[in-house]
Amino acid sequence: MSYLIEKKEKGYLLFTITRAEKRNAINYEVMQGLMEVMTRATEPDVKALIITGMGEHAFCSGGDLSVFHLLHSKEEAYPMLSKMSNILYSLLTLPIPTISLLNGTAIGGGCELATACDFRLARKGIRAGFVQGKQAITTGWGGGSILGEKLSLSNAMKLLMGAELKTAEELKEAGFIDALFENDALDACEEFLENILKKELSVLQSYKRMWVRKWEEAKLRERIEEEVRTCALLWESDAHHTYVNNFINKKTMNKD
Repeated sequence: MSYLIEKKEKGYLLFTITRAEKRNAINYEVMQGLMEVMTRATEPDVKALIITGMGEHAFCSGGDLSVFHLLHSKEEAYPMLSKMSNILYSLLTLPIPTISLLNGTAIGGGCELATACDFRLARKGIRAGFVQGKQAITTGWGGGSILGEKLSLSNAMKLLMGAELKTAEELKEAGFIDALFENDALDACEEFLENILKKELSVLQSYKRMWVRKWEEAKLRERIEEEVRTCALLWESDAHHTYVNNFINKKTMNKD
């Protein structure tokens, strides 16, 4: 199993990507797990959802290129991109608080997953970045459009267009990270959530609805769809396939 779902006594669900050997990269099974945990998150005794990765090295390294390298044309890439964008929009609009717990590096799609959550906590010293530009594509799961709703225009554009890994401290200054921690990740997250979890579920849902209505009125879903289609077009470019082939070959050589 590529994921683990745990229900905690304090009233939240913990979703862990359990693919440490793949730097917690997202495959189709992880996508299925995210859909499952969001269904469970609507249960009346669940007040929050925390998403993290197994181990201390990686939160999520984005899409698993060893799986998705089989997608060549825009027609092949679009269903995968569209499916994950639907998952992230559902996560974004989930009627309870959501937290991405960055225990380690977040790369590409891993940052898109984190962006879809309401809050982002990161271990001091980790790095994260929207590196899709170096892969000759854009964000394709909706993360770019969502980032533009959560950060200032200049900060969002700099993170996306620069396509660089940044330190957690730099990302906190940019407004992407809400809090930093040093020791146990889950303890830090529970402390961050302590006052929130004390509130009535109806209060939390009412506040969340304020933001969901804002995103609906801003036609965010439609803009995400445009982002998906743009990425699908770039996916079939020679430049992107060259990057993917080089990545796969490098991984194969390292194994040898």
